[in-house]
Amino acid sequence: MEIEKVFRETIKPSSPTPSHLRIYPLSFIDNIFVCNVPLLFFYNPNKSCDQNSKISQLKRSLSHVLSKYYIFAGRLKNRITIECDEQGVSFLVTKIKNKLSDILKHPEEKLLNSLFADGLQWKDVDPSAALVAIQINCFECGGMAISICMNHKCGDASTLINLMKEWAIINKKLEEENEKELLILPFPLHEGGGSIFPQKNLPIFPESVHNRQKNMACKRFVFQPSIIKFLKELASSSSVRYPSRVLVIKAWIYKHAISSMGINFKTSSFQMVVDLRKRMIPPLSEKCVGNIIWMSTMFADKEEMELKDVVCKIKEGLSEFCDVYPKLFGGNNFLLLSEFMNKTINHKSKKKDGIGFSSWCNFPIYEVDFGWGKPTWVTTCGCPWKNFVILMDRKDGNGIDAIVNLEENHMTKFEQEYVKLLQ
Repeated sequence: MEIEKVFRETIKPSSPTPSHLRIYPLSFIDNIFVCNVPLLFFYNPNKSCDQNSKISQLKRSLSHVLSKYYIFAGRLKNRITIECDEQGVSFLVTKIKNKLSDILKHPEEKLLNSLFADGLQWKDVDPSAALVAIQINCFECGGMAISICMNHKCGDASTLINLMKEWAIINKKLEEENEKELLILPFPLHEGGGSIFPQKNLPIFPESVHNRQKNMACKRFVFQPSIIKFLKELASSSSVRYPSRVLVIKAWIYKHAISSMGINFKTSSFQMVVDLRKRMIPPLSEKCVGNIIWMSTMFADKEEMELKDVVCKIKEGLSEFCDVYPKLFGGNNFLLLSEFMNKTINHKSKKKDGIGFSSWCNFPIYEVDFGWGKPTWVTTCGCPWKNFVILMDRKDGNGIDAIVNLEENHMTKFEQEYVKLLQ
């Protein structure tokens, strides 16, 4: 695939950030993260306007949304704060001498990786670099692919998707209204960062640095609705009568991944990222900026389990997690919280093999419409972390893409189990 870099700019907010909002405190959870989170949107050709007009409008709407989400145009001041100094975000435009359909037919990781700015996807961040990097890829057929990499300290997947959705809404308004009437002023992000989980007197916990390991393979597996229906029937029990599609896919992957690794349930943990927004007391807005997440870890007490038993164990572990963590994180007992987090981080550093999951399902990723139609496919690139899985919705809202990262020899065995499932 031939990619030509056309130009690079720095896009700055359309309105200055007030002096009282210039310093944005990060939360004790934000401070742990140190990588870039990538997301990629594909749009079919649209004859309503040419690509140059679209790019010009994207730059203007991005400038407006950066006035609202002003922290993304800033820079890290230190480990615990962002200086909202309007330095802007990186904006790169490329031309590709291929059709969009060429990639969609065979979405290989090597091709997808080339659609992100400067190879930043999942890389550990440069503290002095822009917090957001965007690449607009223009295909010869008229289609486009918009990629974004966001510094994980700014927020989680929910934060990133909300930013993209807001950018798309403003871009559509530019088509419908006079730009001078589109007044977007900065506002205090009360529900964000340190205002929810303040650092206060807590120690600054070590950053979660993930070393890229050799002999790793990353592949995406498509679970069509018919397969998910079959797994739901297989996994249902008197304890969990109607397991969700996300739950059964997590359970199936966990079960067969550890089998492929030659280990068992008793010696390998099941870990999943949990969004705390709706689980806090009282619940937080889904638009909260920041890392409103924590990792739930579950160990089974048996070496072998059927799929329905794995589903029950995962659901039980999530219930136990929700009984403890929202209350702990929402309280003001910082001594207890400090002791707890130290134990958790020390445990993670000593943990043995396990499988980690992050589900981006049920987010409104297919609602990100810039004015030329909803995306035909939304994905991320392969996360290089060992034994890690990301789940994403397919466009139909029923199927699921699983992006799985395992050691090469384990991946071969896992693929064999997937083929058996499809037969």
